[in-house]
Amino acid sequence: MERIREKLRILADAAKYDVSCASSGSNRKNTNGGIGDTGSGICHSYTEDGRCVSLLKILLTNFCIYDCAFCISRKSNDVKRAAFTVKEVVDLTMNFYRRNFIEGLFLSSGIFKHADYTMERMLAIVKKLRLEENYNGYIHLKTIPGASQELVREAGLYADRMSINLEMPTEAGLKAVAPEKSHTEVRRQLATVNHQLIRFNDERSMIRSVPKFVPAGQSTQMVVGATPETDLQVLQTAAEFYTAYALKRVYYSGYIPVNTDERMPLLNSQPPLLRENRLYQADWLMRFYGFAAGEIVNAAQPHLEMEIDPKLSWALRHPQFFPVDLNRADFKTIIRVPGIGRQSAQKIIATRQFGNIYVYQLQKMGVAYNRAQYFITCTDALNRYTDKDPQQLRALILKTVQSKYASLLAPQLALF
Repeated sequence: MERIREKLRILADAAKYDVSCASSGSNRKNTNGGIGDTGSGICHSYTEDGRCVSLLKILLTNFCIYDCAFCISRKSNDVKRAAFTVKEVVDLTMNFYRRNFIEGLFLSSGIFKHADYTMERMLAIVKKLRLEENYNGYIHLKTIPGASQELVREAGLYADRMSINLEMPTEAGLKAVAPEKSHTEVRRQLATVNHQLIRFNDERSMIRSVPKFVPAGQSTQMVVGATPETDLQVLQTAAEFYTAYALKRVYYSGYIPVNTDERMPLLNSQPPLLRENRLYQADWLMRFYGFAAGEIVNAAQPHLEMEIDPKLSWALRHPQFFPVDLNRADFKTIIRVPGIGRQSAQKIIATRQFGNIYVYQLQKMGVAYNRAQYFITCTDALNRYTDKDPQQLRALILKTVQSKYASLLAPQLALF
């Protein structure tokens, strides 16, 4: 038991740098007296920086044949090494689940011997959980770069979500810090899973008994701040992968220096968590608000602003789109107004069927009126700020709207 505890300490600690561990989107049901289900979603606990801690999040092993400059488990590092057996991972998962310590498994691994050798063992774990333990809870499986397509396809029959990390936003950045890795392998695996998802969905429309295949979809992760890519390059890469492989999520991980290596930057302040947050906000705009990456940032302004969120930044740079008349504008126009989200926009559209929109209604709908007021007109609120240029308006908003990131702002700005 002490040996298992030591392995768990080492391999759980080594897994903490992978942030792509959300567990939403699956609907696997409990059947035949099995254990667990994902039908009602997974309950999460979060750390202060937003990372999920509700899953048993471990590496199968931290032995690795690669020597990536940014990775704590690289082969040249003098760290304690450990490896679980297939049975140990299965037993840990089942024991923790029965005790209500966890609500799912997030399994990744270093690569020992070769990619297929490692992938075979990860596949054996998920098969044993599903087929022998009758476990119906959530499983997120990180696939191994370079593993055979057959192994990846079979793993998709047992995992709820699969992912593989891009590591760096561009091929050039990846080669600079991990010359043994390639985006080509990542693309190949993402394409394999996506093609299978399309095939299974097509078959399911005709045959009800088609098994589930990665029901929560697939995702990837990029480290930001370790290589010199701009936010424009990061978001362009994300947009491309969303389109090409129908990803559920792209995760952004602010670079944390865990190794001493001349290829990696030295940070004089905390990791770029504010930049990471701004990238998530921009990603949300691309996924749910109809923004293109080139609208949020561009060649003239390739980095996201740290002082204000991306939506407000876009609005200040495009005064020709404002003010928006909430009594007449369509949904796609309204959701581009700072301070108005999708649900609030839907309420505005629904409410105005019965009469004009007033300020008191906006405040009841959840609109952040202290921001939105500068970009809208409605029945009792004419836009009074059209005489101000964007810089004056920016100063006015910053003066009247307190940012919850103010304490982080000063050290983060030093990174740019």
